[in-house]
Amino acid sequence: MPEGRARIAVLGAGWWAAHVYIPELLKHPDAELVAVSRLGAAELARVQAEFGIARGYEDFRELLAAERPDGVGIASPHVVHHAMAKAALEAGCHVLVDKPMTTSAGDARELVALADGKGLGIIIPHGWNFKDFSRRAMALMAEGAVGEVRHVVCQMASPTRDLFAGEGLAETQGHMFRPPVSTWADPAQAGGYGWGQLSHALGLMFALVDLPPAEVMAFQGASPAGVDWYDAAILRFANGATGVLSGSSTVPKQAGYQLDIRIFGTEGMLLVDVERERMELRRDDGADEVMDVPRGAGAYDCAEPVARLVELCRGTARMNEAPGLVGMRAVEVLDALYRSARSGRAETC
Repeated sequence: MPEGRARIAVLGAGWWAAHVYIPELLKHPDAELVAVSRLGAAELARVQAEFGIARGYEDFRELLAAERPDGVGIASPHVVHHAMAKAALEAGCHVLVDKPMTTSAGDARELVALADGKGLGIIIPHGWNFKDFSRRAMALMAEGAVGEVRHVVCQMASPTRDLFAGEGLAETQGHMFRPPVSTWADPAQAGGYGWGQLSHALGLMFALVDLPPAEVMAFQGASPAGVDWYDAAILRFANGATGVLSGSSTVPKQAGYQLDIRIFGTEGMLLVDVERERMELRRDDGADEVMDVPRGAGAYDCAEPVARLVELCRGTARMNEAPGLVGMRAVEVLDALYRSARSGRAETC
């Protein structure tokens, strides 16, 4: 095992960082949280005082130069992800960058190329990718269990009506910070269900389906804030396979999250269903595999991506369930999806 703990910094220490990333890093035995950054002197001081973090910076570039961390966790507004991740990679850091990885396909491709060139890792914290049933499904798909992929159905729905209506997320009352309207419900700042939620589903889909996206035709339904509450799209992959994407933010709060991916190939089909906790391989030759998924196993995983960042920094990671390539392909689809919704025609990825 490597000596010493991974030195990690958090950039964009707002709602999600204070609620998840900072607490997870502080309790990880192999991590040292060396510093945090965020805008606003009072808010920064509040984070430092709450968690006992000695060093804080409003300028993330100053943090990177002064602290030289091994890795960073990025939880800033969507439109800032690219700038922070690029600076961190250029500084030699492994990067965990919250979804969406960027808000343009070109920026996502740039980050993946930069990380590959420097031998660094990117993790996108798509929490459902880090579940045992998802890992088994990834392994089956990598083995070619359904043959050549010909069609994919990907559906996600969330109890986030209030978030994308610009009212704030009810369940975050009492948190240190709350999700800002400017990030989640402003169309000029990559607000909306596609960027904010459907990105999760695409992250799992592309971890299962190793195919580049080619083009998207999309329609959207708007919230009172003018961002997408609903997304409906048809996707074509580079090999000619087809796909159907669906997203909705208006699940009643008591019903929870839905995520259902069905992959149809030349030799069978595979199903991953988070809501009903199922992973099923059904093959034409009858060699099926139905995993016994424990009740409650479909809950979203917040801790495992942080642990994977620590492992990347220490050189002990055995796999990365949500690498930069997966995040890039998700962004390529979303970039084309939003362009198509505006133009009314199919757009290339």
